[in-house]
Amino acid sequence: MATAQVAEQMSAVQPFFPDEPFKPHMRTAFPGPAGKKAVEDLDKVFDTRSLNMMANYQNSFGNYIADLDGNVLLDVYAQIASIPVGYSNPTLLAAATSPEMASAIINRPALGNFPQHDWAEILRTGVLAVAPKGLDQVFTAIAGSDANELAYKAAFMWKRRQERGGADVDFSAEEISSAMNNKPPGSPHMSILSFTSAFHGRLFGSLSTTRSKPVHKLDIPAFDWPQASFPHLKYPLAEHASENVAEEHRCLAETEDLIQNFHNPVAAVVVEPIQSEGGDNHASPTFFKGLREITRRHNVMFIVDEVQTGVGATGKFWAHDHWNMADPPDMVTFSKKAQTAGYYFANPDLRPNKPYRQFNTWMGDPARAILFRAIIQEIERLNLVESTAQVGEYLYSGLERLAERHPDEIQKLRGKGQGTFVAWDSPRRDDFLKRAKGLGINIGGSGERAVRLRPMLIFQKHHADILLEAIEKLVST
Repeated sequence: MATAQVAEQMSAVQPFFPDEPFKPHMRTAFPGPAGKKAVEDLDKVFDTRSLNMMANYQNSFGNYIADLDGNVLLDVYAQIASIPVGYSNPTLLAAATSPEMASAIINRPALGNFPQHDWAEILRTGVLAVAPKGLDQVFTAIAGSDANELAYKAAFMWKRRQERGGADVDFSAEEISSAMNNKPPGSPHMSILSFTSAFHGRLFGSLSTTRSKPVHKLDIPAFDWPQASFPHLKYPLAEHASENVAEEHRCLAETEDLIQNFHNPVAAVVVEPIQSEGGDNHASPTFFKGLREITRRHNVMFIVDEVQTGVGATGKFWAHDHWNMADPPDMVTFSKKAQTAGYYFANPDLRPNKPYRQFNTWMGDPARAILFRAIIQEIERLNLVESTAQVGEYLYSGLERLAERHPDEIQKLRGKGQGTFVAWDSPRRDDFLKRAKGLGINIGGSGERAVRLRPMLIFQKHHADILLEAIEKLVST
């Protein structure tokens, strides 16, 4: 879309960030000289080999990220999908500079022992105000990997509690002594089932359920836990409906077989609504409802990892809301756009039978919970979830038109009806991402070949036009 058309559209729709840049602006080749110098300096004290760009956040506003050379890029990667309502958001700045926040930062409590007096109110008005349907309790954490790790521990303790005969049955002397030697029965042979191409984090338990890239796992000891096949759908979906149904049935049957027969009994199944790091792999609501039925049938916990998919980007606050399940997950983990982390649950038996079993010094961070509350308020004030659903439809339609004209460059376009959580496969993905920065677009990849879009919730149609224009240039050259 031409610049004049973008300007006309912006005048018709009030921008969520009136003071953000009008469009990307590239002053130098990317990266520029100041950025290169800063990277060289940082590399003396910090590993920079995974560095994407050196940013200047004081000069970043709304949907736009700035570097040290005065380059300003439209950011549709958003700190690996973790910035919800824009850089330098005034509402978040007000929350960050409040006396309440200052106290939470300088008097950070060890929440399990010394919670601050208003911790329950902070949770009720923030984290729990947006709890997934059917879940009314939360265990707060530090990061997504941590949230999943804690959910796995909760599932194991729940399972052994059942096998032992209930919360009032104490541990045996053999359990107590064998646990200190990492032997059963105190350290039982149990497992968490995950799926091929899954990503659930990089801590020891979460890494054992991560199956996305070997580089994540090499040299790290892992638990002997099962993986089931995640559906490998064919696109366009409408042209392969029967094949995709059969594929999902196959994966469900394999999952049930593993639950029944794997040599280390399965305590929980963990799954992402959209496999994000593994390549933006989708499955139908029918598949996920099938997982819920299987886990319920075999008395296994069902954990939904919403670390990347949660908080609005799919056009629903939680991506699993698209499934319309009558029977909710047992636990839902979250982080990224929430700017805090943890897992939601409802079953009181997921609280351990004794204190200090699910515990660490911080057990979350009130400062981050206060920030999430401000994020929620901003999302509600601007109706950003609904906006993201509408902008996602607009963006996807534009990408469909581009894919029709450039089928070799935009392959397996996916994410229809999933807000701005859109991806496609590119035969020259890494080159595409690199050249995009030269056009003022910060964009990311996932898996082996996927280009993934992760714009913020304040991404509007005029931003989509800028992005589509840049994509068209990239796939045409």
